[in-house]
Amino acid sequence: MAKGLVVVGGKKPQMRKASGQSWSKEKQAEFLTVLAETCNVTRACEQAAVSSAHAYRKRKIDAGFRAGWMEAIGVAYQRLELVLLDRAFNGVEKVVTRRDGSEERMVEYSTPLALSLLKMHRDTAVEANAEVAEDDVNEIRRRLIGKLERLKKRRKAAAGT
Repeated sequence: MAKGLVVVGGKKPQMRKASGQSWSKEKQAEFLTVLAETCNVTRACEQAAVSSAHAYRKRKIDAGFRAGWMEAIGVAYQRLELVLLDRAFNGVEKVVTRRDGSEERMVEYSTPLALSLLKMHRDTAVEANAEVAEDDVNEIRRRLIGKLERLKKRRKAAAGT
């Protein structure tokens, strides 16, 4: 296919000149990367220079793009969950100003956040308390270490280091 041409569907497919809104592999990669980072379709569209209507239309008709979209949303939610877990475990630093104008730094822990995370993972916690065979423990450990290594690589790549 010649550069700058796209196939237009319909009863009789035709070739036409690509518009600025047409999807290239680069635009698609940019869109999916930003979607995975932000979980924000509008921001991903702005970054890839396509309209949100165009993105939703492409998701509807292109199974490969739809699968990439779903994977990007999954990655974004995993990142969000890690941030929330970090906040629940480590708290958030807060500056408190006293009446005399002095400031004190303290760590604040969100009880509602912790309760929500516990509710979400109640079944997992119950399973974790069940007796587990030694072979299963080793398999779980191997898989968990693999996931942590992949997350570490992804985080380093996102940080650009």
